[in-house]
Amino acid sequence: MPRVHAPSRPSGACASAESCRRCHPRNWRTMTEHSPFHLPRPRLTIEQATELARDRFGVTGTVTELGSHQDRNFRIEADAGTVVLKVSNPAVATIELEAQNAALEHLIGLDLDLPAAVADVVGSQIVRVIIDGQNLDLRLLTYVDGHPLTDTLHLSLEQIRSLGDVAARIVRGLADFEHPGTDRFLQWDLRRGGEVIDALLVQVDDEARRDRLRTVTDAARRQLTRVSADLRVQAIHGDLTDDNVVSGDGAAGAISGVIDFGDVAQGWLVAELAATCACVLYRSPQRPLAILDTIEAFAAQVPLTDAELSALWPLIVLRTAVLVVSGEAQVHLDDGNQYADANRSREWLAFQTASAQEGAEIEALIRFAVADPHEAIAATGHPVLGPLDPAARIDLSVTSAAYDAGRWLEPGIDERVALDSAACLGHAVTGYGEFRLSQTRIDTADESITLALGIEVYLPADMPVTAPIDGTVIVVDTKTVRLEGIDFDLWLTGVDAAADGQIVRAGSALGSVAASPRHARHGTAIDRVTVQTSRLRGIRPPFFVAPSGAALWQRVCPDPSALLGLTPLGPLADPAALLQRRDATFARVQEHYYAAPPQIERGWKHHLIDTHGQSYVDMVNNVTTVGHGHPRIAEAARSQWSLLNTNSRFHYEELIRFTERLAELAPDPLDTVFLVNSGTEAVDLALRLALSYTGHDTVVSVREAYHGWSMAADAVSSSVADNPRALETRPEWVHLVEAPNAVRGKYRGMQSAPQYLNDLDGDLQALAADGRTIAAFIAEPVFGNAGGVLLPDGYLSGVYERMRARGALCIADEVQVSYARLGQHFWGTEQQNVVPDIITIAKAMGNGHPLGAVITRRDVAERFADDGPFFSSAGGSPLSCRIGLTVLDIMRDEGLQQNAEVVGEHLKRGLERLGERFDLVGAVYGMGLYLGVELVSDRAEFTPATAVAVAVCDELLLRGCIVQPTGDFKNVLKIKPPLCLTIASADHFLCALAAVLGEIAS
Repeated sequence: MPRVHAPSRPSGACASAESCRRCHPRNWRTMTEHSPFHLPRPRLTIEQATELARDRFGVTGTVTELGSHQDRNFRIEADAGTVVLKVSNPAVATIELEAQNAALEHLIGLDLDLPAAVADVVGSQIVRVIIDGQNLDLRLLTYVDGHPLTDTLHLSLEQIRSLGDVAARIVRGLADFEHPGTDRFLQWDLRRGGEVIDALLVQVDDEARRDRLRTVTDAARRQLTRVSADLRVQAIHGDLTDDNVVSGDGAAGAISGVIDFGDVAQGWLVAELAATCACVLYRSPQRPLAILDTIEAFAAQVPLTDAELSALWPLIVLRTAVLVVSGEAQVHLDDGNQYADANRSREWLAFQTASAQEGAEIEALIRFAVADPHEAIAATGHPVLGPLDPAARIDLSVTSAAYDAGRWLEPGIDERVALDSAACLGHAVTGYGEFRLSQTRIDTADESITLALGIEVYLPADMPVTAPIDGTVIVVDTKTVRLEGIDFDLWLTGVDAAADGQIVRAGSALGSVAASPRHARHGTAIDRVTVQTSRLRGIRPPFFVAPSGAALWQRVCPDPSALLGLTPLGPLADPAALLQRRDATFARVQEHYYAAPPQIERGWKHHLIDTHGQSYVDMVNNVTTVGHGHPRIAEAARSQWSLLNTNSRFHYEELIRFTERLAELAPDPLDTVFLVNSGTEAVDLALRLALSYTGHDTVVSVREAYHGWSMAADAVSSSVADNPRALETRPEWVHLVEAPNAVRGKYRGMQSAPQYLNDLDGDLQALAADGRTIAAFIAEPVFGNAGGVLLPDGYLSGVYERMRARGALCIADEVQVSYARLGQHFWGTEQQNVVPDIITIAKAMGNGHPLGAVITRRDVAERFADDGPFFSSAGGSPLSCRIGLTVLDIMRDEGLQQNAEVVGEHLKRGLERLGERFDLVGAVYGMGLYLGVELVSDRAEFTPATAVAVAVCDELLLRGCIVQPTGDFKNVLKIKPPLCLTIASADHFLCALAAVLGEIAS
């Protein structure tokens, strides 16, 4: 038997008058309890379903109930495969079920996986039974294998288009399908959508929501009335949504199968597409124009008529409203229906998203989406303003130097930059298609509206404005003109125009630049003129749009550069194409975050900005301690480069100043500094120091740790997340001891140090018995790679005592957790109340500049001289020392250690509260701004939720937060942002994480 799948969104049908005697068509509008819109699910237990499947269909196995609005569905894991027992609502006529089966047979060969009816023990596909006085029809359906789209948090563009494609294929397949069972009364039939609203609106308890529903749906109904007579009618599926389709190629793949045909009925052809678009709205509420991709894919196979194009948007609005009132009514009627209750929030979200759009603009965009692409606008020889100097173009993109030092957040920055440029060059011109950093918003899950669809020209007032094309002048307001041409509208602002309604020829005077004294610079009055083209005739387009709609909007509003006598700017590099270039020359083993990463080209404090002007809170960059783009570091680097940069064998003051500062910060008796370029080099050098000083042969390190990539640093690293073969490839001079992980380790709890130390004693005895001597013990004072797990109380104290008793040195790998990151402590070892013999540091020291150090005692450093001099070509260079000093100055002057303590405590409390709400959160680790959130699928077993952690990080990226998984199971969210993180940004991260966890848990 083939595998089977349950339909997750069954029909909400009612029988015709002949099959449903309770609901006569003459009085259904006034019915309440016996209305066709009030259809409680059949009363049936899992035990009863098990018996029915066994006795009627000969199927046995594990039975699980699936969600449904108005039917009952039971998945049965049988030996021969998984099947679904569908128990239809008593109000659904048998002939309607026969129509559903017939439709499935009619669509065989459609190149889609579809369910099929399985006959019972006597050969019937529909079985009538009486259970507790209910006349119920049973069917058994085959399973459609695949990944349900409802389990996908974020629909890919491929899936959004695939929904439209599949809807069109089903419509085409059913175009010639006829069956008396499709002539049915169905509350999802949008021909009756207004009546459904009238009947069920009372079920919405909130008065404001009721009023909004009434206002919006009345407007949609009026629009439909104008075209309804011209809409095509045929048998349609009626519910091609994420509930009823599966993907065959994983979570992001195209749709491969349809799993439910419970709503097959006669209806408007375009209503099929409306239902699908409503689904896209609630799955992509932050990108409402994603429906245009669905519509374009549908129309490529089923061209829409003019009437259908006019009807589509009001039908989408009506569909979202019907979903809302039907869901509210179903929950009122059947308060145990968790499936219907869970759907309510997303249905309201879809309605709110739809009702917030401008209908005329959406209709125009729909028409444009299905039209053939238009060519670019060509030069006419009559520039609107001119002549303009190409050199006067100013850069307002994400990488513009005008936005350095956070100036992009200043109100009016674009205008000030343009006016300053115009004062020098006589005029200034902005770029079309530029993603403006000034439009970027921080600490938000919403897409920033950054793409400029027009050009701004700053030039002296009273300059003449020329008509570049033939057209009719429409004066919109005192400073806005629309020139209606043959192929497009030209929108101009900041212009005193000719008479309204005047017909002008290309090259004739259109008006002049309007004077604006507030723009005066150095005695010259300068005004701004905006130039924008649009193929949405008569509808003024926005000047800025979201990057997600760039492809369509740039077709709607082509580049007007040619009308200004300018050459269009080249397109922005595609991040995906750039990634291919990276892979062509950059060793792929050097991994990057995310499968489809944004192209990050600017940072400011704890924010990262991509080339489309989207901002992300950087929750993972412990390298950039004092924040991205810090002007003091930039100036320090510029200043030192202009003076000197060489190696430490030369004599210069910056080296002395920096090493003195580090020695002052180090705990006594550590007083001597080596400068290198990275944490790996620091660890490698520390191991050499210990081996040289002691003359011993063995280094002890803890499991699960990561210390670097060089031969020696990798040798003492045992994290299987960084090296899957780590535990089997350690050299003989390395001895691994149990990881003292107080949460996931062999012994649990912060008081578990004695147990770990007891095990360590056994290791030390075994090493001694083998004649091995210990040169060093190396460990992080906080388990950074595990997500900031604190060591058990007293663990390092006990270890250091044992090691020193054997003549070994104690190395604290502080590369990740030092430099004030823990808030209360500058050094991680302070949390354990110990002082190591050697400290290794890097990352935070240079704020992204390659800089590392080893701090130790003078006697340890001097012993190393016996092996010859040590030298690092760039370690300790004047530039590195200057930057290192500046980082320390900034940390002191801006109170970043105190900020790490305050914001870190606030953030950790927030994460712990999320742990109280969501079972996915197994534990919260760390202190200050080194935190970790371990995600588990089972709290009792503490089962790592690795796949969930990856999905959470991907979803957080879409909500403007960058975080990555860590730990041996890659299930811990590592949270180690720049120390300048604010409470506002921490709260944004907490809200985003709560939203993602809520979606996964629902």
